[in-house]
Amino acid sequence: MILTCPSCVTRYEVDGTKFPPSGRDVRCAKCGHVWHALPNDETMPPPYEEPPAPEVYQQPYSRDPEPQAAAEEEFYEQHEAEPAAPSAPAWYMRKPVLLAGWAGLVAVVLVIGLVATVYRREVVEVWPKTASLYSGIGFKTATAGLKIDNYKTFSVPQNGQIVLTVTGAVTNVANRELPVPQIRVGLVDRDKRELYHWTAATQAITLKPGQSTQFVTRLMNPPDGAANYEIRFAKAGE
Repeated sequence: MILTCPSCVTRYEVDGTKFPPSGRDVRCAKCGHVWHALPNDETMPPPYEEPPAPEVYQQPYSRDPEPQAAAEEEFYEQHEAEPAAPSAPAWYMRKPVLLAGWAGLVAVVLVIGLVATVYRREVVEVWPKTASLYSGIGFKTATAGLKIDNYKTFSVPQNGQIVLTVTGAVTNVANRELPVPQIRVGLVDRDKRELYHWTAATQAITLKPGQSTQFVTRLMNPPDGAANYEIRFAKAGE
């Protein structure tokens, strides 16, 4: 049995056997209009197109006649619940994950730094150009195996000025290839107090076992009072 609200023309499908022969009053669940409906009473469809009516359901039958009779007077529209959107994790749930990620990154950096520090000699042997990097951050890259020899100095006048020239050689006496650091030349007085110093590069960056390389460096107008000189490998930062 189909009932149609005379006011808003909403249609309802109900069980006609529930209605007495004399009919009963019913109320539209949509607009609240009340009218007297008879069994097998079907209202003509509306003269205009309406959107499809939502699916309705009938209240389950109750054994108690009074609540059941009251429930039959109303028809409720059934709406399907929309699924709730997934909520973002709370900040206190994201924080441990972020902390764990940062801790892992710090641990990896520390391990790499420790390995590069402990095995810096091996790193320099494999990649000799890293010697300057180690020296720049204050690490010695082992000059053991390198020897400065055949050095000498002489001064000559040039264009009215004195030019001090220092020459020498660096030899690799180790059994592996080694990087060659810069040469440091220092001028000292008779009391062995340093008056001035400078650094000079050799002709080769690395030396294989048994190889040698030359260096030549000059200084214009050395300071007065310089009585001697000291030659050694430059340390980091010099």
